[in-house]
Amino acid sequence: MNSAFENKLNGMLYSLLSWDQLAAFWIRLDTDAAWYLYAVGEAVPAQPASSEQVKTFVREIDLLLWRDHDESYCGIVYADDVNQPMFVKIYDPNNLGVSCGSSKVAILPGWVMSQVPPVDLKPLVVPAASRKRWWQSLVGAQ
Repeated sequence: MNSAFENKLNGMLYSLLSWDQLAAFWIRLDTDAAWYLYAVGEAVPAQPASSEQVKTFVREIDLLLWRDHDESYCGIVYADDVNQPMFVKIYDPNNLGVSCGSSKVAILPGWVMSQVPPVDLKPLVVPAASRKRWWQSLVGAQ
């Protein structure tokens, strides 16, 4: 039986296809909501992040996506609701594989923002050391 988190992860999500859609999405996102910030491959957070941590994450992930996803479109951020999201999955531009799901091998997102407690997704591919350092610079030693 899947957890509520896994149901969200594998359920109906909407792509933020354009960079303009992503920019508008970040503005609408309620940073005061109880967001769990989960870097897949790192320890599962036991408690929601603070509003300041969410704001920092949104700012830094946006910069990372713009820098590392050298495309004219975004298309690697998905949300359960683009106006009032409770679940957001973000694919790592450096580990996309086939994120649209047409491959037989499921590529996990790099990061998940969730208002339901996450579960360990046990990735098959270990995140790159640079991604681990980036994540640790954001969350520190909690």
